[in-house]
Amino acid sequence: MSGRIWAHPGGLVSVDELRKLITDDRVRTITLAVPDLHGRLMGKRHQAPLADQLLAEGSEACAYLLATDVEMRPLPGYELASWGTGYGDLRLRPDLATLRVLPWDHGGALVIADAHQPDGQAISVAPREVLREQMRQLAALGLTARCGLETEFVAYTGTGKQALRPLVPLASDNLDYALTPPLEMSQYLTEIEDALCDAGLPLEAAKTEAAPGQMEITFRYGPVMEAADNHTIFKLAVKTISQTLEATPTFMAAPETGVGSGLHIHLSLWRGDEPAFPAEGGGLSQTGAHAVAGLVEVLPQVMPLLLPNPNSYKRLRTSSFAPTRASWGWDNRTAAIRVTGHGRGVHLEIRIPGADANPYLALAACLAACRHGIEQELLPPAAITGNAYDCDAPLLPRDLPTALARFEYSRLAPLLLGATEVEHYTTAARIECDHASRQVTDIERNRGFTHA
Repeated sequence: MSGRIWAHPGGLVSVDELRKLITDDRVRTITLAVPDLHGRLMGKRHQAPLADQLLAEGSEACAYLLATDVEMRPLPGYELASWGTGYGDLRLRPDLATLRVLPWDHGGALVIADAHQPDGQAISVAPREVLREQMRQLAALGLTARCGLETEFVAYTGTGKQALRPLVPLASDNLDYALTPPLEMSQYLTEIEDALCDAGLPLEAAKTEAAPGQMEITFRYGPVMEAADNHTIFKLAVKTISQTLEATPTFMAAPETGVGSGLHIHLSLWRGDEPAFPAEGGGLSQTGAHAVAGLVEVLPQVMPLLLPNPNSYKRLRTSSFAPTRASWGWDNRTAAIRVTGHGRGVHLEIRIPGADANPYLALAACLAACRHGIEQELLPPAAITGNAYDCDAPLLPRDLPTALARFEYSRLAPLLLGATEVEHYTTAARIECDHASRQVTDIERNRGFTHA
């Protein structure tokens, strides 16, 4: 694993720069990709000579990209696309601000697209559009949002089924903050860091984590849409490069019993160039307090946007650094909402989402919750100063069926996120619940054969 496994320049480029790279035969394909319901980039590779037409007009893709489960099964229940609609096309309109060359793709460029109806109307349930609508709602209050995403994942040796049976992580010990991890783990992490930096992604820090084979990647603060886009490219990079390194990463929230991987959202709101959360003289401003109150009230009602899979909830365990209650506190990692930072850098860390969360949807939920608290001038409950696992704050839903019921029948969710959007993602969560309820697991067989 020594040395970079690619030799191609990467990073954001303009259309004119892309044309030059194509002329010099340094870019040969352009991938037009759309984030799907599960936070994955999906799309098609186009030949470089068609670049001008592609970037000007976009392309088409089957609308089931926004109406399927993780296994890409066309399933009933979605209004957007179904057997009844004939599974027609949606238009993919490139966002040229996302155009970049991927150093690991050997002459490949990528541009992220927005999903539109054939008549040009934006598809409201598309993850990017769900987030964009919340940005518009905040803008109407004179506010913008910035965030930094902090993601954990676990890497295993081997590729495909080799990594699954048996599960062998890249390292066997708790290496949290270790500066001398085993060579294989160190080289793997270095390759990932190099790939992200060479792609022009705003990497801030990388470190090994507490679980065997686990690591954490942190990105610098920036606009929320850019952060979500970068997160999807980061996951694409990790999955692609890991194949070359004969490793398999997983962004499951709970890849093994007792192991949890989170997607922590560091979030702040701004009025122009001024942060809205710090108070003069220290502490939280009124706007900051209202935002905290909104998060504490709303997030338990929209958990399928933060924890979308049955597995997601197995991460929420007492004394695990993953929250179990709708609580907040100052620099308190046992709480769901952690107020952290200093001076102008005071911000909120939302610790509920798992690594399997769709970043666009998780961010949209957080912005909607903050906005609700600000508009209604809500006051937060008392901050937790001790162990939030032992406090009397309301428990978060402990499984997806419970979270789904609260989401589907929430009074606030459709008001804040839109009735169509809630219906669409209710369907997605119901599909996951139905699938899990029918599966016989190894644990059930082991217990049944041995003890029943």
